[in-house]
Amino acid sequence: MVESPAGLLRPGLLHSHLMASSYNQGATPERKNMNAPTLAPRRSKPRNLALDVVDGMTERVRNGALAVGAKLPTEAEIMEEFGVSRTVVREALSKLQASGVVQTRHGVGTFVVGVGEASAFRIAPEQMETLRDVIAVLELRIGVETESAGLAAMRRTDANLAVMRQALDEFAAAVSEGLDAVNADFTFHSEIARATQNPRFADLMGALGMQAIPRARLDPANPDDAERFQYLKGVNGEHESIYHAIAAQDVEAARAAMRTHLVNSRERRRRAAVLADAEP
Repeated sequence: MVESPAGLLRPGLLHSHLMASSYNQGATPERKNMNAPTLAPRRSKPRNLALDVVDGMTERVRNGALAVGAKLPTEAEIMEEFGVSRTVVREALSKLQASGVVQTRHGVGTFVVGVGEASAFRIAPEQMETLRDVIAVLELRIGVETESAGLAAMRRTDANLAVMRQALDEFAAAVSEGLDAVNADFTFHSEIARATQNPRFADLMGALGMQAIPRARLDPANPDDAERFQYLKGVNGEHESIYHAIAAQDVEAARAAMRTHLVNSRERRRRAAVLADAEP
């Protein structure tokens, strides 16, 4: 470098020094950006509309807005609420059914049967095809729901009691019309699980699903007769005993009433099987 006596570059060499400096340091930032490859902006994958409906309906099941046993809104109502087509709604319902959240009963409607994939434990409909399967689930229910009734008696709220009462009234109305009352039956038992204020009980009932009610799997859709009417009246009488014990916050009475109800249900299944085998 050539300096003036004062230690500064002579004017004639200033331009050359600046050019050399640029060469040694490489391209300017602007030149580097021009040479770098241009990346296209990343685009997020469009959201599947059916999944929006699935998520919305599943969340309602989990937070209790759609109770297990409740009938889903019609396709038209779901279309209007979510602003989607009928095809999207049907795809969503198919996904909900495949994941165990809902079950369609042809000619009746689509009903909530469980919490679906949120639960690691689930009994699929094909696992409830035989009498042995049904009795195995009833034995599980005797163990779980007996304690559930006791906890419900301790912790139930007025809102819990209101849902139970409505379910029993719907059960009685269904019986008087010659229907099987499976939906009301399951709603009653599910609300007892909710009344424990322990979400694990409700999760387990949801995992069992509506097929946990024996009539939902084994009883044929026969027209009502006197024997069937008396049988269902007896079932609802047992329900009433459970309800009154829970309403009175009588823990031991609630446990005893639930155990009696489920043991009776198991024995009714066994007797029905014996009678069926005895028929020519």
